Amino acid sequence: MSQTGENEQGLRKIVDLTRFASIFILLLHFYYYCYAAFRQWEFRSTITDRLMTNIMHTGLFSSQYTSKFITIGLLIISLLGAQGKKDEKINWKAVASYLLIGILLFFSSGILLRLNYSLEYIAILYMVVTGLGFLLILAGGNLLSRLIRLNLSNDVFNSLNETFPQEERLLTNEYAINLPARYNLKGRIRKSWINIINPFRGLLVIGSPGAGKSWFVIQHVIKQHIEKGFAMFVYDFKYDDLSKIVYNWLQQSKHNYPVKPSFYVINFDNLSISHRCNPLDPNTMNDITDATESARTILLGLNREWINKQGDFFVESPINFVTAIIWFLRKYEDGKYCTLPHVIELMQADYDELFPVLNTQPEIEVLVNPFITAYQNDAMEQLEGQVASAKIGMARLASPQLYWVLSGNDFTLDINNPKHPKIVCVGNNPEKQQIYGAVLSLYISRLIRQVNRKEMLKCSLVFDEFPTIYFNNMDSLIATARSNKVATTLAMQDFSQLKKDYGKEQADVIVNITGNIISGQVMGETSKLLSERFGKIMQDRQSVSVNRLDTSISNSKQLDSAIPASKIAALSSGEFVGLVADNPDQKIKLKMFHAEIINDADKLNEEMRRYKNIPVVSNVSQQQVLDNYYQVKMEVKRLIGEEVERLKMEKTVE
Repeated sequence: MSQTGENEQGLRKIVDLTRFASIFILLLHFYYYCYAAFRQWEFRSTITDRLMTNIMHTGLFSSQYTSKFITIGLLIISLLGAQGKKDEKINWKAVASYLLIGILLFFSSGILLRLNYSLEYIAILYMVVTGLGFLLILAGGNLLSRLIRLNLSNDVFNSLNETFPQEERLLTNEYAINLPARYNLKGRIRKSWINIINPFRGLLVIGSPGAGKSWFVIQHVIKQHIEKGFAMFVYDFKYDDLSKIVYNWLQQSKHNYPVKPSFYVINFDNLSISHRCNPLDPNTMNDITDATESARTILLGLNREWINKQGDFFVESPINFVTAIIWFLRKYEDGKYCTLPHVIELMQADYDELFPVLNTQPEIEVLVNPFITAYQNDAMEQLEGQVASAKIGMARLASPQLYWVLSGNDFTLDINNPKHPKIVCVGNNPEKQQIYGAVLSLYISRLIRQVNRKEMLKCSLVFDEFPTIYFNNMDSLIATARSNKVATTLAMQDFSQLKKDYGKEQADVIVNITGNIISGQVMGETSKLLSERFGKIMQDRQSVSVNRLDTSISNSKQLDSAIPASKIAALSSGEFVGLVADNPDQKIKLKMFHAEIINDADKLNEEMRRYKNIPVVSNVSQQQVLDNYYQVKMEVKRLIGEEVERLKMEKTVE
């Protein structure tokens, strides 16, 4: 400590001596160039005159600027060792103003010596102006020593510190989805690629309305998979936003398929462009578990509040009842009437006719026995509690339009059949999503059972606004269909939406099991969950300590969130964050990204203007639809009548 004090004291003496020398040369300068005035004031002597003559021979006064430059030089040297109290309020503008004005006055004051005034007046004015300039330079130098000279970052939101390297290679294979992007790395914009090289591990696309899910991601998934020869199923929530893209892109890419795929549409609003398909096709109902899964899907789709109550008596009972109906129709005359409309109509039959008819099938005796027992024991309240909830929900589907589409058989749901590949689009209507969503859920449930098999074509399933439909085993599909080349793309607005419609447990499994995730702007718990999933990166930190004599800066590094929740909540449209999965033979070290996907908007808009409308399938009249509706009703009545009559005859014979 003593050594430090001695050093500071010695430095202070040197600074004071240098500054005194600067002032002394300035005074000599005044005396030399204002000598006439000093002589009039009688501020002279023989000794000073002789001393000034000797100094003059050194060349100090050979030019007016020589002594001034020496004066300023010594002043600058003295200021280098100055240590003033640091002040955050002092800024560069104030320091520069002092220095510039001081230098201007100090070096331009020589002009005053040329004025045509009295010697005394000119001398006083010259010394005042030059001295003022000297003092301003001195003041500016002192302020400069008190200025906090730090190069702290002006990045208020820490944006540059949260950038990180991203994958810039284009990695392709016969299944990959590649999205061109650009990202910010420490203030520099670089081009990158979002390489979804293994879509079979699931792709989750999240973003609030307007984040750009369809425009920047989903349409490219559809186009690139069609180009690579995938069979495809597309759930188009707002028909025909995606369906038109699918149809037109298929027309351009048919040559990429070994066998030309057929294009089908399911739409309940416009029957002229809709094909007909029976999701309960008896040829695909191999055992009673298929009937059980179908019953569960349709009823949980109609009654979303049952999802979290699975296992309860008054939830499982209606499911068993509908299962019995479906399996009875599947076995009756080899499935002649095995369609959802016939199921709905058969459920509405009177109990005293329905139960004896159902009891004729041995495979469903176990299912219908509790209902028959309740009926025979006159426990009507219990029976209605078991059956009425199913009847009421299914009755909402009893419309001529739905009956028309569900009772036909234009195509089967084995879309990835190598001999007959298909591309199927199903359209929903936001205004009728609860009713349509339940039926479409049944289509999806039956379709997935058929596509998730070995030795089939590669297949892509795209679900826009996935929470608006219900599929019971989506997590199992993602987990098991990978080996069967089934790629699943789920688009939604928020995780909370999925939790509300699927229940927390199943929603968490779906989110956590998905290997690829692309997220636009989301908020709340979703943004926090994603931020935790993306992990942390090493970031630079600076801290400043200011005291009277010194300013200390501390630089450090620490782990912090790579993409904070607040940043995910503030993403612009077209800007996405996420993670991708890789393959053993195609490793991706930089899996995480925060980038803006590059879309050629002019080119895409021009493509859309050239798109053709989806062609009409058949000109369906309202009378045809009504005739089909009443035909289903008549067939069910005939079925019940014939079976009841047959039972009566058997009883009579006995």
